[in-house]
Amino acid sequence: MSGLSVCIIFITAAYLFVYTNIFSGDYDLSGKNHATSSSAQVVVVPPPPPTLDKVAYDLKLIQIANYPVVIVATSTASTTHINVNLSPATSSTTFLIASSTATSTAKIPPPKPWPVQTVYPNYGALLPFNRIVAYYGNFLSTSMGVLGQYPPDEMLRRLATATAEWQAADPTTPAIPAIDYIAVTAQGSAGADGKYRARMSDTQLDKAVALADQVHGIVILELQVGLSDVQTELPLLEKYLKMPQVHLALDPEFSMHSGAKPGSVIGTMDATDINFAANYLAQLVRENNLPPKIIVVHRFTTRMLTNYRQITPLPEVQMVIDMDGWSIPQKKVKTYLDVVQSEPVQFTGFKLFYKNDLAAPVKRMMTPTEVLKLQPQPSFIQYQ
Repeated sequence: MSGLSVCIIFITAAYLFVYTNIFSGDYDLSGKNHATSSSAQVVVVPPPPPTLDKVAYDLKLIQIANYPVVIVATSTASTTHINVNLSPATSSTTFLIASSTATSTAKIPPPKPWPVQTVYPNYGALLPFNRIVAYYGNFLSTSMGVLGQYPPDEMLRRLATATAEWQAADPTTPAIPAIDYIAVTAQGSAGADGKYRARMSDTQLDKAVALADQVHGIVILELQVGLSDVQTELPLLEKYLKMPQVHLALDPEFSMHSGAKPGSVIGTMDATDINFAANYLAQLVRENNLPPKIIVVHRFTTRMLTNYRQITPLPEVQMVIDMDGWSIPQKKVKTYLDVVQSEPVQFTGFKLFYKNDLAAPVKRMMTPTEVLKLQPQPSFIQYQ
């Protein structure tokens, strides 16, 4: 091979090396190798997670406490002063609330037990910014509530109508529909294990979830534990409670710590039962990055719920005590005042009965406007 040929081959190889590395991104004309400089990549810092607007939260709590007042709020860079005229003819009280940009915890010293002073929820909590309107029952029974009394399409139409009525009655609070399904039902017979309760199949629970999805609502799974207990029954629903739209209800009426047959006497639950459920759900929320859960606890007598002061709402779990009695409106209101308003936990609920509330002598059900006159206003409305 001649010297000229060798020279041509060398020049060609050098050209191909430079061409290949420039267009492959590994070399540039400044003499810097890109592979070497890749360690200087820009690091994108994700934005901080959203947080609860504590000012809006506290204002909404004062609103649903439903004092006969006029509320005037004025803000500065760090605080919001809320002037509450408790008795416009005589006096007023000013609450000092930390703003959403402040780091201190808001403290409101109300003249009444409402709003309840307890822990702030995590971001994404449904209450108090919304009102839940729930249809209650079991698909396998026409006597346990409205869920089993109508075909699914008709039931959902009725639920949509009820939800719209509450939205119209209080336009400031979005109404959310809910399928409130009795997942564990108390029974009149002992059953194979003597626990006087029946667990619903996954097919039934899946149906509840699917129906709620149709109306862009939530699911509440009810426990009537009979001679079993919350500690045994709750973990069996874990796969559903890991879903962000699924919440929990506990019914002390059919929790028979005494060993009596369900329905023979009114059952009870203690704060230890409620707190077990709250801590169990809180762990699911933390482990699965879920929005806060809700626990609804039914009540229509004082003894149904013991040691209420020890019930502990958590950032991950909001508590609702639901007035579950049926009667004429005056008696329903009195029960609400006696066992819900006078023993505050966090939020309140009120049950309306399509059948029992319409029984003689009054034969009428309370309207949303009437229920909204209660102090505090219920955040959870249940139809049976």
